[in-house]
Amino acid sequence: MDLSMLKPESLMMSHGYKPELSEGAIKCPIFQTSTFVFKNAEEGKAFFEVAYGLREKEESEELGLIYSRLNNPDLEILENRLTLWDKAEDCAVFESGMSAITTVFLQFLNPGDLLLYSQPVYGGTSHFIEEILTRFGIHILPFDASMSEEQVLDTLDKSGMKDKLAMVYAETPANPTNALIDLQMCKRIADAHTTDEREVLVAIDNTYMGPLWQHPLVHGADLVLYSATKYIGGHSDVIAGACLGSKQLMDQVKAMRTFLGNMAGPWTGWLLMRSLETLKARMNIQESNAKKVAQFLENHPKVETVYYLGNITDPNQKRIFDQQCEGTGAMVSFDLKGSEAEAFRFLNSLKLMKLAVSLGSTESLAEHPATMTHAGVPPEDQEKYNISSKLVRLSIGVENENDIIWDIEQALASV
Repeated sequence: MDLSMLKPESLMMSHGYKPELSEGAIKCPIFQTSTFVFKNAEEGKAFFEVAYGLREKEESEELGLIYSRLNNPDLEILENRLTLWDKAEDCAVFESGMSAITTVFLQFLNPGDLLLYSQPVYGGTSHFIEEILTRFGIHILPFDASMSEEQVLDTLDKSGMKDKLAMVYAETPANPTNALIDLQMCKRIADAHTTDEREVLVAIDNTYMGPLWQHPLVHGADLVLYSATKYIGGHSDVIAGACLGSKQLMDQVKAMRTFLGNMAGPWTGWLLMRSLETLKARMNIQESNAKKVAQFLENHPKVETVYYLGNITDPNQKRIFDQQCEGTGAMVSFDLKGSEAEAFRFLNSLKLMKLAVSLGSTESLAEHPATMTHAGVPPEDQEKYNISSKLVRLSIGVENENDIIWDIEQALASV
């Protein structure tokens, strides 16, 4: 039987791992080592030739282990398994989501280039784009989900820098409002500005949907990025990031990772392999629970607006959802009738849900974006993208759905 025909959730248990190489251990051990011993000098030479791109790996040749900054069994097996969900050729895992994002920017953007990026994005990403990249002579141009393709192109034309466009970067759904960016539109814009001398790449942060509910590579993205801390890790006990794409692009990402030194270590790799085995089961429960929570909030008199992918009313947003999303996710944000005081009273009254940033974990979390994850976003942008003082963001976990709703209900009663 060709095991590659099995579904990813089945392959997560064993793909890429050979027990006979690890004393028959059913699970991949933690290879907590900095360096690896060569059988002989000739083997060491051959390994380095491939690792440094001096020659291509032969068809039957396996890339040998050299040094854990270059490769490690826990990291390689994890990366092989992660490619299955997104149908990617290759994957690189990092010690944080921001490591993955910044490495991609540093590898593919040069002084004078233009980055076209969606808003709102995660606060850390926003800061790096607007405060760090610009220090190195990289131009930036924002767009958002309310803009049509024609409006984005018009903005690009008016910038006078469309011939400098090097990357279209989008985070979709947007954090924290679930606004959707059209992936195929991003690809059309990139293709329209690609020349023989310059390929415009599309990079998508897919953290909000995880590897289950949206697959950007299928819709034309060149690179897909994750904070693997979230759904992939899923237990609030590891910080990690991932980037996936073609072998050709990932070779470049991995080369930059080698010299920045921000690859994930063996303990991180082992924890993520542990988590991948239950990824689909966890995300299915979270999605189901989120549907019930959103329905409850929609009908509550103290709730003004609910931001949830399962109740989209805007025709264009619904078109994008039907086109590229394979689930409604587990993120629910809502506006309370009131302001910061009411939002804080709600958050301070929760008993089951935890008041903490992050998302995608087994426990349900609640936070206040305007003063927490998006505190660094300029006030005018907060207002523009509905990140108001009355907005609360929920990441729904795997607890009993009725218990989650009970907790939200009793907290709303205190407002």
